[in-house]
Amino acid sequence: MKRTLILLVVFLLLGGGAFWYLSTDDERNKMTLAGSDRDFALEDMSQLHKIFIAGRKGERSTLVRNENGGWDLEGAGPANPHVMEPLLEAIRNVRIKYKPSDNAVKNMVNVLATQGKKVELYDKAGNLLKAYYIGGSTADERGTYIIMDGAEQPYVAEMPGFSGNLSVRFDRYGDEWRDKMLFSEKVEDIKYLSVEYPKQKNQSFILEATGSDYTVKPFYDITPEIQRPFKEGSVEAYLVNFESVGAEAFRNEYSSRDSIMQTIPFCSITLVNTNEDTTRAVFYPIIKEKVTTQDRKTGDYVTTGGYLDRYFVLRNQQDFMLAQHLVMEKIFWGYASFYQDTNLLN
Repeated sequence: MKRTLILLVVFLLLGGGAFWYLSTDDERNKMTLAGSDRDFALEDMSQLHKIFIAGRKGERSTLVRNENGGWDLEGAGPANPHVMEPLLEAIRNVRIKYKPSDNAVKNMVNVLATQGKKVELYDKAGNLLKAYYIGGSTADERGTYIIMDGAEQPYVAEMPGFSGNLSVRFDRYGDEWRDKMLFSEKVEDIKYLSVEYPKQKNQSFILEATGSDYTVKPFYDITPEIQRPFKEGSVEAYLVNFESVGAEAFRNEYSSRDSIMQTIPFCSITLVNTNEDTTRAVFYPIIKEKVTTQDRKTGDYVTTGGYLDRYFVLRNQQDFMLAQHLVMEKIFWGYASFYQDTNLLN
């Protein structure tokens, strides 16, 4: 009888221990599963090689890290670093602000289903690192709706040091991701530069690096060479302008593109760097039309417009872009600009 009682006590203890272990293990599994749908931030950004973003209207954008550590829009060239930086910051630092009330979940899911962007993050081997939907914001615009792909529980997300809707950093498509730089070359990397003004042939020129020096000569053979002394430092002062020359926007879908390209351009610039990479930009002027209006106070008629405002730019025979004259004028030098003025020689 005593032995039976001892065995019963041991059985109960063992059974209770097993039940406790299985119960706590089940709780641990639940906690792990619950935590996986909250882990949005990618802390180790060195893993990230590809970003895929899909909109609800069929928009698709794939951004890929290139060999230089920068980013390209797949199949379309370099991505705009000023656009990529906020995106990567959000991917690295997004975090849960709070779990919404049950009453708010239905509306959040509806917003994510209709407005959300799907974000997929991959490593270089093509392994999926993260996948979630982001889009919509709280009433005060300080929180962003987010839900892990395959999860049922949405959250309100934030980023430390930022107050606003994070989803705008993902909300771009096509050319909106692309770098709008026309020229981005250091002075020492420019090997050859030609500047042609079809309507001002005598101001067109070719500039070439010859060892540690430069030569400047007329673009057209019929243009006589200038015999005045060379202006010291003029070439370097000109070339430094090509370190950063950016357009305003892409206009690849512009309906009158073909007809504009049939007109005579204002200027064509071809730049070859020391790696033999060639960039060509053709500038078509946009003249601000004259508009006459009457001043309501004085009754006088005032005419505005009639000046050069912007250019359409054809880059490398592919991209049609829009550029501001105030930004571009620094690269529109003439052949005579590199030589001393006649008045200074007298």
